[in-house]
Amino acid sequence: MMYDHSHPGLPDPFTQAEFYADVPLKRLLAWVVDTILILLLAILFLPFTAFTALFFFPLFYVTIGFVYRAASITRWSATPGMLLFAIELRTSEGDRFDTPYAVLHTLGYTVSLSFVLPQVVSVFLMLTTPRAQGLTDLVLQTAAINRPRS
Repeated sequence: MMYDHSHPGLPDPFTQAEFYADVPLKRLLAWVVDTILILLLAILFLPFTAFTALFFFPLFYVTIGFVYRAASITRWSATPGMLLFAIELRTSEGDRFDTPYAVLHTLGYTVSLSFVLPQVVSVFLMLTTPRAQGLTDLVLQTAAINRPRS
């Protein structure tokens, strides 16, 4: 199999496979942790809306989730759940995410999660591509990797 040079900064999935080992499972576990944390935040912020957010709670939850993900990915190139499982997001150049990448990745994730087919495709891609990339990762040419040891 030939090396794909279109991602010069990302670890090679064949010669540096340890960077992608168990990443789909870790992403799933991180997603569970993040989902719980976002739900707790939404409940915590509910009184600050005089409980009117109860009338549009799904939209309120998505908004809290968007801010949670974009802010944490901007700061750490990972969500708290990803940090817990020692994975982080990297650009095709191998850099950590900045604000534009964090917002675009979060937007792509949110849109994918809003529809069944893109989410199914994304999970399939994570399980079958050499870099375990989801649909948003492929579009942005990014990848989740196991955090390098400092």
